[in-house]
Amino acid sequence: MTTVIKETFLSTSKERSLILWFDEVGIADITLVGGKNASLGEMIQQLMPKGIKVPIGFATTAYAYRYFIQSAGLEAKLRKLFADLDVENIKNLQERGKKARSLILETPFPPQLRDAIAKAYQSLCELYNPNTDVAVRSSATAEDLPDASFAGQQETYLNVTGVEGVLAACHQCFASLFTDRAISYRHIKGFDHFSIALAVGVQKMVRSDLASSGVMFSIETETGFKDAALITAAYGLGENVVQGTVNPDEYYVFKPTLKAGFRPIIDKKLGSKELKMVYDNSSKSTKNVAVTSEEKSKFVLCDDDILQLARWACLIEDYYSHINGTYTPMDIEWAKDGITEELFVVQARPETVQSQRKQNVLRSYRLLVEDTKRENIPAPLVTGRAVGSAISQGKVRVILEADKIEQFQPGEVLVTERTDPDWEPIMKKASAIITNSGGRTCHAAIIARELGVPAIVGCGNATEILKTGQEVTVSCAEGEEGRVYAGLLPFDVQEVPLEDLPRTRTQILMNVGNPQEAFNLSAIPNDGVGLARTEFIIANQIQTHPMALIHYDQLKDKFVKGKIAEITALYDDKPQYFVDKLAQGIGRIAAAFYPKPVIVRMSDFKSNEYANLLGGKQFEPDEENPMLGWRGAARYYDEGYRQAFALECKAIKRVRDEMGLTNVIPMIPFCRTPDEGRLVLAEMAKNGLKQGEKNLQVYVMCELPNNVIMAEEFAEVFDGFSIGSNDLTQLTLGLDRDSALVARLFDERSQGVKRMVKMAIAAAKKHHRKIGICGQAPSDYPEFARFLVEQGIDSISLNPDSVLKTMLEVAKVEQQAK
Repeated sequence: MTTVIKETFLSTSKERSLILWFDEVGIADITLVGGKNASLGEMIQQLMPKGIKVPIGFATTAYAYRYFIQSAGLEAKLRKLFADLDVENIKNLQERGKKARSLILETPFPPQLRDAIAKAYQSLCELYNPNTDVAVRSSATAEDLPDASFAGQQETYLNVTGVEGVLAACHQCFASLFTDRAISYRHIKGFDHFSIALAVGVQKMVRSDLASSGVMFSIETETGFKDAALITAAYGLGENVVQGTVNPDEYYVFKPTLKAGFRPIIDKKLGSKELKMVYDNSSKSTKNVAVTSEEKSKFVLCDDDILQLARWACLIEDYYSHINGTYTPMDIEWAKDGITEELFVVQARPETVQSQRKQNVLRSYRLLVEDTKRENIPAPLVTGRAVGSAISQGKVRVILEADKIEQFQPGEVLVTERTDPDWEPIMKKASAIITNSGGRTCHAAIIARELGVPAIVGCGNATEILKTGQEVTVSCAEGEEGRVYAGLLPFDVQEVPLEDLPRTRTQILMNVGNPQEAFNLSAIPNDGVGLARTEFIIANQIQTHPMALIHYDQLKDKFVKGKIAEITALYDDKPQYFVDKLAQGIGRIAAAFYPKPVIVRMSDFKSNEYANLLGGKQFEPDEENPMLGWRGAARYYDEGYRQAFALECKAIKRVRDEMGLTNVIPMIPFCRTPDEGRLVLAEMAKNGLKQGEKNLQVYVMCELPNNVIMAEEFAEVFDGFSIGSNDLTQLTLGLDRDSALVARLFDERSQGVKRMVKMAIAAAKKHHRKIGICGQAPSDYPEFARFLVEQGIDSISLNPDSVLKTMLEVAKVEQQAK
């Protein structure tokens, strides 16, 4: 801001100023200009020199609001109006709110305040152009506190132009201190209605109506994982993302290696982005228009923009953590100008949910089904993006209009198109919330987290499928996909105190398949990942046989080719789809546990399983016994799969070299001989993964009797071993683990299998190689875990639900051995 403007508007006392420019205020001035404006001023002064761009503007002060209220004698009238306020009575709340707003809107601004706002706006016009377009945002003096966000409680007006337009928007903002949701929220949080003042921020608009905008968090919003930044993006002005009108794109960036100069985009999800908010030149305001199919089918942001925003999120988080003296994750709104192509931060506030969560108790929810098998859970009625990690139940209440919210009964499951702050009086009474639209940074998601209510957003058709009165189970405990099931399914909640857990000499690792669960699982005490299964990523996220992507033009099945074209629509280079998706899946797991080791098993489908992937039948043989056939290492250097293995190597290389996640250790399955191991290592080296370079280690599965018999020779080829107890048991006992006829004989605790395990550990120790186990046995049998510890195994990798109980058992055994 120019010196002339400052001299005009800076009074001798900030406390008695009607107007303050953003660069005159900082975070210490929340009581003067509210949280939004104070934060904008802080960033303009402290973070713009570091490269973060923030649009300039000015704020009306708390003094200006109180001057207006007092000069018109409004406080006495408002207090009288609220004397019999009952926020639990929706009708009473709505009546009091409407009358309070009317009182304020019917009372004109005093001339001094009106002139101050007009002159400040005219100064902005001198800097830019006549009738400069501005955003007019409410900023309450109690908002953006560490434990109360007040997000969306008051109004925002976009594309406001002209003195009269700005004055009218400021007046509407003052009145919005008494929206129904703001009155209710203050009551819930214990704030006095008359101790809070309303400041207004008037900020130069960023022309994101011609580009894009969104919200980013410097923390993972559902699990509280601190090392990932979440960015959401949609076309047009940002209100659609904030309000949940659209399902935006989502991007995750890993902060520690980003700060070290890498490009760790560990996940990208395409949103539907049906609408975009643009300027409405006829009304001088805004409107929503349909997004073209071409725009919907591509990501809003390029990688460079994603990384730039993530760097800013890190800078903002680090700065606020420093000045607050404690870790302060941030909730940030950003916008891209379609004229200049510049990125801007337009708001930043402390995140108020995960930062307040107690970290000393691990709470986990689990559906209770027979044998805990996925196939025993019924198909969900609807799915969407999970908010939180809880499970809840209740009767459905479908409400499509805000004026019908009085129909809602406590404990029901709220099902609606989307929510905005007008819905908050009933959201706190809901057992769960389900919306058709919205992403994980929309209003419904933010408020559900703050209230501790599980929510599923972006379901698409929930209001059509679910019926009022229907009993449902709402599960957010199965990864990022939230699921709504018919009926009241049994579930349990486990709470494990994390204090005073024993630390064991034997490393306790975890088996992880689903990357979407990795952030949540990393909160369980562990020493890393002993088995990350690429098969889960390939089958569930990629879905396509890699050779079908490489030879896409030669595919014979037209239906399959069409299906592959559909899921790879963003890619002209079809093999790149495989590399990107596999790298993001592995990267997400590696990031969740960084810098602990993450052992990634290269693909180990059998030929019949590969054939079930899209396009797989054209490239797979028909084997009599796939379990003992063309699987694991034998495929990697074979002409029939060599090109596909190269894609796997490229994905691992990207994770390590581009994302900086060097904690990834690739592991080769079903390697029959040491010479075969050398062939595989040579193939990896051709594709940029040279053992020893950049500290690259390569492990081998110890799952064949020959791996045990020739363990010393295998130790000369590989850097470590992981015992696969399932295959080792079936091959030692000579039985098919998939055959029900001999299933009764399958037992990892048999003497022959235990002798094999003992021999393998001894050989690895002799050659100073790491050896662990990643099979099912120690998860199922505490006595087998005890046996492994007694043999001196380095690590035990377990299913997540077995980690804590096995850790306690291992600690006991180690204590007894002393």
